[in-house]
Amino acid sequence: MDLARGLAVFGMIAAHLLWIDDLDFSDAATWVAVVDGRSSILFATLAGVSIGLVTGGRRPLPPLELRLARGRLVVRAALLWVLGVFLIATGVPVFVILPAYAILFLLALPLVSLGARTLFLLAAGLALVMPLVQPVLDHLPVWSTRSGQLLAAVIGWHYPFPVWMAFVVAGLGAARAGILSARVQLWMLGAGAALAVAGYGLDAATRPDAPPVAISYWDEVWTAAPHSSGLLEVIGSGGFALATIGLCLLVCRTLLTWVVLPLRAVGAMPLTAYTAQLVIWAIAATVILGNPSDLRGFRDLEPFWPITGVLVIACTAWALLIGRGPLEWLIDRAARLAVRRG
Repeated sequence: MDLARGLAVFGMIAAHLLWIDDLDFSDAATWVAVVDGRSSILFATLAGVSIGLVTGGRRPLPPLELRLARGRLVVRAALLWVLGVFLIATGVPVFVILPAYAILFLLALPLVSLGARTLFLLAAGLALVMPLVQPVLDHLPVWSTRSGQLLAAVIGWHYPFPVWMAFVVAGLGAARAGILSARVQLWMLGAGAALAVAGYGLDAATRPDAPPVAISYWDEVWTAAPHSSGLLEVIGSGGFALATIGLCLLVCRTLLTWVVLPLRAVGAMPLTAYTAQLVIWAIAATVILGNPSDLRGFRDLEPFWPITGVLVIACTAWALLIGRGPLEWLIDRAARLAVRRG
C-alpha cells in the first residue's frame, strides 16, 4: 500500500511540475503523461482502501468499535480540510486535492458497514451514472460567480465528489474483499487492467480525428481525457488505479519490496510529502521569482528532480530513524485525543 501511495504522490508532483504533452502510446517520449489525472484517482482509490482497513479490513468492526473509528475519521477529515485550505492560501497554482479528500472521507462513512459485493455494485453504479450528471452540475451558474469560484476551491471541485466517490467506494470494496490476500490482489490486477483497456480503448476508437468546434454534452460524457470526469475516464482510470494497487501489493510479496524501499517510505507519509512539496514550491517560487503563482516560470526552473530527490532522502531517513511521518502522527494523535474510548 505504501508503494502505491508513493507512486501516487510522485505522479501528482510530476503532473504539477513537469511540462507534459498529450499521451500517445506510440511515442515513448509522451508516456510521462500517464501521471496526469491517473495519479490523483489512484490517491482517491487508496483513500477508500485505507478507510476500509482502519474500519476492520475484510469484516467491518463491531458496532461500538466502528462508531469510534467513524468519529476519528470525521476529525481526520476536518483536519485535512483545514490543511488543504492553508495550502490553497499559499498561492501555489495547483488544484489542491485535500479539501476534496476530506469530503470523500465524510461521504464514505455511512458505507463502512457494507460488504464487498454491495460496495462494488455501488461503485459500478456511481461510475456509470454520475458521469452523466456531472456536466449538468459543472454548468450550474453558481460556478461563474466569485463566491462560486471560492466554493469550488474549498470543496475541491476539480475532483468532483459526485463522480470521485466511485473510486473511494471501489477502494473500500477492495479492502472488504480481503485485499491482503494474493487472490484478491491478482483479481484487482486482472479486472483493473481489463477496465483500463476498455475505457482507454473505447476512447481511442471513438475519438474524432479533429477536435469538435463546439463541445456538446455527449463530448463531455464520452471521454477519457484527464480530469474530465467523463465516463471513459472513470472506467479507464479507475481500472488503472485498481490494477496499480494490485500490482504494487504483488511486487511487495517479493524481494523487490526492498528495492522500492525509498518509494515505500514516501508512501508511508503521503500527507507529509504532498504538503512539503507545495510548501517548498511556495517558498522557492516566492524567493526566486517573487510570485508563488508563476507556474510557467517555476516549471522552467526544472524543479521536479530536486524536489523529489529531497523528499525521497528525507522521507527514507525519517522512516528508518523515527517512523511515522510528522503530519500523519499529528493528525492521528489529534483524532485519538478528540474521540476517545467511552
